[in-house]
Amino acid sequence: MAVLVKILQLILALTLLVIVHEFGHFIAARIFKTRVEKFYIFFNPRFSIFRCKKVHGRWCFAFFSKNVPDKFITHEHIDPITNKKSYTYEAIDLKSLPEDDWRTEEETTEFGIGWVPLGGYCSIAGMIDESMNLGQMQQEPQPWEFRSKPAWQRLIVMVGGVVMNVVLAYFIYTGLLISQGEQYLPTSEVNRYGIMTDSLGRELGFRDGDKIISIDGNHVEKFYDITMEILLDNPEYVEVERDGSRVQIMIPEDAVEKLVKHQSQFISFRIPFVIGDFVAGSAAKEAGMQKGDVIIMVEDIYTPYYNMFTEQIKQFAGEQINVTALRGTDTLQFDVKLSNDAKLGVYAHNILEYKTQDYSFAEAIPQGFKKTGKELSDYWKQLKIVFNPQNKAYESLGGFITIGSIFPDTFNWIQFWRLTAFLSIILAVMNILPIPALDGGHVLFLLYEIITRRKPSDKFMEIAQSVGLVILLGLLIIANGNDILRLFR
Repeated sequence: MAVLVKILQLILALTLLVIVHEFGHFIAARIFKTRVEKFYIFFNPRFSIFRCKKVHGRWCFAFFSKNVPDKFITHEHIDPITNKKSYTYEAIDLKSLPEDDWRTEEETTEFGIGWVPLGGYCSIAGMIDESMNLGQMQQEPQPWEFRSKPAWQRLIVMVGGVVMNVVLAYFIYTGLLISQGEQYLPTSEVNRYGIMTDSLGRELGFRDGDKIISIDGNHVEKFYDITMEILLDNPEYVEVERDGSRVQIMIPEDAVEKLVKHQSQFISFRIPFVIGDFVAGSAAKEAGMQKGDVIIMVEDIYTPYYNMFTEQIKQFAGEQINVTALRGTDTLQFDVKLSNDAKLGVYAHNILEYKTQDYSFAEAIPQGFKKTGKELSDYWKQLKIVFNPQNKAYESLGGFITIGSIFPDTFNWIQFWRLTAFLSIILAVMNILPIPALDGGHVLFLLYEIITRRKPSDKFMEIAQSVGLVILLGLLIIANGNDILRLFR
């Protein structure tokens, strides 16, 4: 059931993002009086679940209908000597079609829902895109086609989708700031007890109990920003307080590579082991322990912090042990029979206090811009790391399984909107990459045209589009292949 909830959230989020993205192209095209032939949610090879179109002033609808040739019939030719394939396109005489045939109405857009829930598309007349509608491109350009418009108008049409994704992220972030505020764990709160480190943290020079003072001399207010700043901003040093003295930890040049391979937080907060609750049949509860007790020792080993206790207790799996705890001003001892997996059967209570920054409507507007800008900047930096072969970050790329896994097991609207805004940022950044078949590829060629006043030929655009599709297919294979490999690790 949890997997189904994740899948449904992923499909809902991606559907919303694609609609908004394609609407950006749609509305920009219509502003410049460019025809949009189709606007589809999901892809529709061979048939569509639903489609509608205004034909001669009347809305027409169709359900579970098979696709028909739009305006051209494709003829394949094979050279008898070289066996090479070539294609010619025969234009359909629209006047010979019945008056109620949807193809006879060329000025309106066909809206529809496909059956492959992986995105959607907006088919703009006279544009070489992923639909590869070459039949139309072999005809004489018409004034209402994309290719007939000035380069600056075509540029606006192409960036319309990316802009709309950024706008959507902004409105979501702003709405969340107004309704929920911003909750975070202050670094100062973590410094009450210091950090705990794993093997990578110790390798980089951090130690349990260190208190983070600054990164390159700059204080970091939010604790969970520390790892990202080290990963993305390449700082020279982190200053910590250790045993009452200030120490500079120099960050090695290969830190990014190690962090990418690590794929988890290398530092975290540490807290005293305060019992928050018990599981059913808890051995600790049967021994007489209560909520609020603070565990400080196992056998004769001093364990003032939760991580120290969980590390030491592993050696006593299945044994009867003595546990020392504080209850108010009293020091108590309990004989506890551990389970075979060395568990007491208790939940630790996180006593650290999270801070919530509330925003009024007026305050949230500029803060929404700031947050959207930071998310864009951070994700762009992450992409640069991914495409750096020295880091081998491409091994951490994930496909639909990875994206779906970030959604919670149960539906929560607040979390859903946060993740949707984040995915909208990802979609915007990925689409603006200068790869043919993406919006960024079209933008690159349009900028070339504006600067040089030379328009790339249709043949070049066809080849570039094909190359781009191969690149995208390769990225999809790598990303989803990584997902599959992780399932078997």
